[in-house]
Formats: sequence, structure tokens, C-alpha cells
Amino acid sequence: MPITLATWNINSVRLRAGLVEKLLREEAPDVLCLQECKSPVDKIPMEGFEALGYGHMVARGQKGYNGVAILSKLPIREVAAEDFAQLGHARHVAGQLDNGLTIHNFYVPAGGDIPDREKNIKFGQKLDYLSEMRDWFHANRPEKSILVGDLNIAPLEEDVWDHKKMLKVVSHTPIEVDALGATQDAGAWVDVTRKDVPEGKLYSWWSYRAKDWDAADKGRRLDHVWATPDIANAAHSSRVLRDARGWEKPSDHAPVFATLDL
Repeated sequence: MPITLATWNINSVRLRAGLVEKLLREEAPDVLCLQECKSPVDKIPMEGFEALGYGHMVARGQKGYNGVAILSKLPIREVAAEDFAQLGHARHVAGQLDNGLTIHNFYVPAGGDIPDREKNIKFGQKLDYLSEMRDWFHANRPEKSILVGDLNIAPLEEDVWDHKKMLKVVSHTPIEVDALGATQDAGAWVDVTRKDVPEGKLYSWWSYRAKDWDAADKGRRLDHVWATPDIANAAHSSRVLRDARGWEKPSDHAPVFATLDL
């Protein structure tokens, strides 16, 4: 049975509930993973999502910050919610569908503006978070699993608008890229998006600071879909819904999609 998943940093699920509903109506993924929900779980506006057929959710939330949620047409049960680096942040939740597919939804810390943990505590927290993700997947080797989310790192040269200019900018520094690679290796995760779209510039985030984000096109691929090797070959049809970045009062991220034939 094919299952289509999407991941989207929504930058406030309550403020942008209408955009979530638009995506669910027009694209109808079976599962939608949201990050930066900025809402307690009981305040997530489920009524509108349920009316569109998304009657199932696992989530972790907090007022005004962070927050992750998995909306699903299919029954899903929570199987994990880790507080990596002991930050007290709602940044991870995992759910399992009845077919045994486990979906990990992550919102990795952004890391602030200075790529130096001695000068910037947030950068250190980001690196610590990734280290604990790595260790957790070493200890809990995933199978038949998907990992999605805003990982706040663009790892490849073609995942940023200018590789050389971005090497000292948080999200594309070598130390972050190496940390993300170690986390990926720990679960033997396959980057599904780049498996399907191996060449060319590909972005999922464009800054609000750009007056014309589309024309400037100074983007980064911060949002990812990974799969374990046992199901990676079943994944296909990866795409970024770039148009969503141009919707009215949008998130600065665009949704990323993949389909798996399971």
C-alpha cells in the first residue's frame, strides 16, 4: 500500500491552521509531520484537521516554542518522545502505524548565529542534541522506520545557494554537517530526498528577510526525509512544495514529500 508523507515546519500551527488545512485538502498526504507548532497539545486545532480525515495525532507541545505533531489518516500510536540534550524542549515524537512503520518527527535546535559553542550556548546545545540522537540510534537500531523533520542543517553543497559563502554560517558549517552525518550513519538512514533528486540545487527554506525570496532564491535544504535501508528502495516521488512558501502569511519553510510502497 503506498503511503505518502509530508514534513513541514509550520511556524505556529494555530496561526497557520488554515495553511495546514489547505495542504491537507490539496495534497492529501496520508501522514503530515509538523514542527515548530508553538502550541500545547490540547490547543492544536484538531477540529479542522479531523474534518478533512485526519483523525489521529501523536504530539509533544509547549506554549509559544518548539513542538512536534504527526497528523495521520491512519491509526497511529506513540512509541517514543525523547528529550535529547535534556533541554526540556518538545522536539521529538515517534509514532507507529498498524503496518509497523515507525515515523520519527524531529525539530533539531537551530543553533543561534555564532558557530562556536564557547561563545554561543545555543550552538553547543545543537551539537549536544545531535550527539545524543546519534547515540540513541546506535542503542536503538531502527528498522522499517522513517525520520523526518526540520533538522536545521543543509548538509550538501547543492543544499545551499552558495557553498563557499555558507561554510561559516550556522546550518552549513563542517562541524554541523559532520554531526548530522554521524547521526545518519548511526541509524544507517538513507536520505530519501537526495536518493530521488540526486543532482541540482534543492531548498526547503527561504528567509523572511529577503524582500523577494523567490527571485533571490537564497535557500537552504533544512527539512529532510530519511528511511532505514530495509524500506529505502520503496520510497519514491520526493518533492518540495515550493509554492507553499508563497502562500499568504506563509511559514518560511516549504513542505517536503515522499511516497513509500509498503
